[in-house]
Amino acid sequence: MKLKHLLLILVVLTMGLGSLVWKLGFSASDLANLSFYMDLANPSVKVVQVYPGMRKEEIADRVGDKLGWDEGDKENFLNAHLAMNTEDLEGKYFPKTYLIDEDDNPADVTAVMLSEFEKQTDKIKKPNSKVLNEETIIKIASIIQREAAGKQDARLISGIIRNRIWAGMKLQMDATLQYAKGTEEDGWWPRVYSEDKEIDSEYNTYMYKGLPPGPIANPGIEALKAAYNPAETKCMFYIHDKKHRIHCAETYDKHKENIKKYLQS
Repeated sequence: MKLKHLLLILVVLTMGLGSLVWKLGFSASDLANLSFYMDLANPSVKVVQVYPGMRKEEIADRVGDKLGWDEGDKENFLNAHLAMNTEDLEGKYFPKTYLIDEDDNPADVTAVMLSEFEKQTDKIKKPNSKVLNEETIIKIASIIQREAAGKQDARLISGIIRNRIWAGMKLQMDATLQYAKGTEEDGWWPRVYSEDKEIDSEYNTYMYKGLPPGPIANPGIEALKAAYNPAETKCMFYIHDKKHRIHCAETYDKHKENIKKYLQS
């Protein structure tokens, strides 16, 4: 028996198939594919987890650390869109657990993630293609991904985003301001303070109406589904309480009541 097969058996016996799915994020189709196991047992293949809601700089760091990239390699990954003569690719680095060969360069990794994005979104965008264009959907989904406390919130937040845009209101969402404010030194998702709402950035939705000029993160499939299928709601505002449960309101007065009841009590 080959060494890579022995390694695979050891991994499965140690973790169990359930743990492989849960802890590493492998899909059922991955686990049914023999070549997947062979790749997993290959010492030159690295397991790289990309989580929903990461921005591209975080992904570059994560992949780069696994593959031993230098700063130039990471920069090439971040600027891959320039070589492709296209718009910034933020929002299209699909989050999942990847098996990546340690010799893959930034262009190779970018191609794999974009291919996965296309494969996953093709399943959901075709029936909805007349609703909104894909670029708008990705922007909305990226905000949903960062704002929602979980899958259960996603469609409601999507509906509230739609309502505020239709009403000509500013979105006023902290996640967009975090994107404007984030740095490698201070953290990519820093805490937002009242004075930050004066930051002059097109990503500051407290200052500017409408969606930001680009996605603020790389959303997962549930956030993308929610962007295509917003909940029917009259709510215009929402908060999350201390236990991360969402509470929405149709009016600002009710929203203030929710703040007092759930956050200040």
